[in-house]
Amino acid sequence: MLSAILACPTRPCLSNMTSVRIPQIGSLPVSRLFAIQILVIQILVIVVGTGLPRPVWAEPATDSLTHSATAQDPPRPPAWGQAELAGLITDSKLSEISGLVASRRHADTLWVHNDSGDGPVLHAMSYQGERRATLTLENTGSRDWEDMAGFRLDGREYLLIADTGDNGGLRSTLSLHIIAEPDQIADARTTPAWSIHFRWPDGPRDCEAVAVDVQAGIVLLIGKKRSPPDLFSLPLRPNDDHIQTAEPIGLLAGIVQPTAEDLRRNPRFGRYRSQITGADLDDSGLLLAVLNYRSAHVYPRRPGESWGTAVARAPIEIPFPWLPQAEAIGFDAQGTLWIASEQRPAPLLRLPRRH
Repeated sequence: MLSAILACPTRPCLSNMTSVRIPQIGSLPVSRLFAIQILVIQILVIVVGTGLPRPVWAEPATDSLTHSATAQDPPRPPAWGQAELAGLITDSKLSEISGLVASRRHADTLWVHNDSGDGPVLHAMSYQGERRATLTLENTGSRDWEDMAGFRLDGREYLLIADTGDNGGLRSTLSLHIIAEPDQIADARTTPAWSIHFRWPDGPRDCEAVAVDVQAGIVLLIGKKRSPPDLFSLPLRPNDDHIQTAEPIGLLAGIVQPTAEDLRRNPRFGRYRSQITGADLDDSGLLLAVLNYRSAHVYPRRPGESWGTAVARAPIEIPFPWLPQAEAIGFDAQGTLWIASEQRPAPLLRLPRRH
């Protein structure tokens, strides 16, 4: 990771971010290399205050967002400001964050989960990346949790966990688990309020991005490895417990694919940079954010318009500093975007909504 941080000439690096607060490591036992990694990140953040020239990417977001406007496009939504470093995630139990939800029930709280290899647990952490509690899901598998989403239904806040990872393309059925968000932030155990088991209509695929459109009563799912990325839907509350079949509803336009330079610099991982690794809907239900290793993208939707139509237009691209394996994204109630990485120590980024 250290070499990767120092070798990111094609992306804005951590040294260009606004420094907010870096959590202390405390008594966490770390290896010498781990300590060096944290020190380098801290030094890079401190460099911001030395008066170095502002890079082009850090100019006001209205200059850096890309969007092909036409007479048919919806009104431009609020923009997002430059990325800020909200915190540094160092807790050993938050080793590979793959999904993130900004709580609507509890202030200053993000729900996160790790990638495959962890148990069926969610963690609550602060806006500075400090872990506060662990929630264990009983009677629930965790074969390959890849994303999560939050939503409000019938006056209650819920969290949806997507057990949809399938790197090998071998799974015939996958699952979504829905739990009621706990009343308190404390270590606890819970069981799903309901689960959705489903298959893809045309064979296995990897999926690391989900969102919930409560108004439409659907779950949105985005395939990871197809080009262009494909968008599917499932009923949020199926009429029965049978295995559902995801319905294809569109293709995501405007996701830049790896360049020849990407592939030359890193033949193995260069091809992964455009793959969709996370998604979320804002509270209006009209903005769909998707994440890949390059940037975030937001697809605006007109009221009453289908998502298939909305994602067929070029999205708003929102750049952020280079992160190793950026795989978790979520809106908070103010429309701020939060982004986390699978690598630890993991910078926690916030991109504030501009009004």
